[in-house]
Amino acid sequence: MTDPGGAVGSGGTGGPALELDGLVKEFRGRRVVHGLSLTVPRGSLFGLVGPNGAGKTTTLSMATGLLRPTAGVARVLGLDVWADPAAAKAVMGVAPDGMRLFEQLSGRELLHYVGGLRRMPHEVTAARAEELLGVLDLRTDARTVVADYSAGMVKKIGLAAALIHAPRLLVLDEPFEAVDPVSSETVRTILRRYVATGGTVVMSSHVMELVEGLCDRVAVVADGRVLADDTVAALTAGGSLHRRFLELVGAREGVGDGLGWLGTAPEP
Repeated sequence: MTDPGGAVGSGGTGGPALELDGLVKEFRGRRVVHGLSLTVPRGSLFGLVGPNGAGKTTTLSMATGLLRPTAGVARVLGLDVWADPAAAKAVMGVAPDGMRLFEQLSGRELLHYVGGLRRMPHEVTAARAEELLGVLDLRTDARTVVADYSAGMVKKIGLAAALIHAPRLLVLDEPFEAVDPVSSETVRTILRRYVATGGTVVMSSHVMELVEGLCDRVAVVADGRVLADDTVAALTAGGSLHRRFLELVGAREGVGDGLGWLGTAPEP
């Protein structure tokens, strides 16, 4: 994918791409993220994994300026997300899971609208929009309103919207959920190329095999805390990421006990 208006990784080269320092989040007095700290090196493809309710989405929302933390600091390329939100968000591309898009716009209109919000020149927005629609196999549906898109198509147009301004950090929450295998491989290729050109990706996922095969670093989060943070190679030494994840989080035992009635339905 060409870049009509500048390199993805242009700019300063020092310090981490994303730094979370003691993030805390409380909802009605209940703490769901407990002083979480993470450092994501520039040029990495960083995976964030954890069970349902682990605090992954809450953490990413605080890191990207979507949810104000109760305490702690989030920095993007050295910019404080909450002290200088405009500057921090200018260098980020974010595709949250379940975030409502402007659904009455067509896919093409949505990308043009996002380009306008980013104050991009119209000709640059138009060129990038067409290229993204083509690469993500959305050109046929470019004039269809997003409300009529399938779940997988919504994921892809959300990724396109996050990429259109050539950000230096891309934050994706469950980017492969509901995406078909062919499109999934396309997204993998895009992310690898993005990192190869100097960008940084932080992505959450429930699929251990996907993270193991795509990411170079991974953090395991449970109960709003970081249980492990290392290279994929180090965490999977002697086993798979799936096995290591279960060891860290604690696999439930006796799940099938007491379900003896399964398979006992009477013959028709």
